[in-house]
Amino acid sequence: MIRFVSRLIALVVVMAACSQTSAAPRPAPKPGSGSPPPLVDSSMPSSPAPAAVPVFRGWVSRIGPELRERLIGRNWKPGCPVPIEDLRLVEVSYWNFDGEVKMGPLVLHERVASEVLWVFRRLFRAHFPVEEIKLAAKDRPIRPEDYWDKSRRSVTASFNCRLATGSTTTLSQHSYGWAIDINPLQNPYVRNDGTVLRAIALPFRNRSLHREGMIHEGDVVVRSFARIGWEWGGHWHTLKDYMHFSLTGR
Repeated sequence: MIRFVSRLIALVVVMAACSQTSAAPRPAPKPGSGSPPPLVDSSMPSSPAPAAVPVFRGWVSRIGPELRERLIGRNWKPGCPVPIEDLRLVEVSYWNFDGEVKMGPLVLHERVASEVLWVFRRLFRAHFPVEEIKLAAKDRPIRPEDYWDKSRRSVTASFNCRLATGSTTTLSQHSYGWAIDINPLQNPYVRNDGTVLRAIALPFRNRSLHREGMIHEGDVVVRSFARIGWEWGGHWHTLKDYMHFSLTGR
């Protein structure tokens, strides 16, 4: 009888211990154990980082030795009305026809460099497209075969010491560093008789078109240059030079 009571008491003690053990809290899962962390809604997508907004970059600097070497014999020669020391390099960012941001050089007279930098900042912010900005090509006489050139090049350029188009005596305003041609193909030089310098530019005589890179009365290009006192060749009363802006209006 005593032995039976002893066994019964032992059994009760064991059952009580098991009950306390089963009620003990589970330990938190260790990091890396494969158990998902609590209170995480995996159905919520993560937000992508916002894309960087392109900003205008531009500056004015003196003509360095390397650029000076390129200009001499190409765009400048002895006898030009402005010495190289009075010219400045204006580098600007712009939107090209593919919607990409590029940088390009403009060579201008020091007295207008900062103002033109301001204009191109405005054009960039307005997303006005410029196909390409480069140094002007070396001047040469216009040849008959140039009219049939089908290349769609449309280089925006500034300083170039040369004669005015169609003249044998008068210097172009580009020779002084205070004129710019913008998207020449889309904004052609149109003579009094309606002819253009290249046949490929004929469709752009129709200024009611609104194609990429075209300049129109009252648009951001015309307004911006007017703010710095420059005039547009599209306002000329005889021939029209839709690409051309200059300080003097010539």
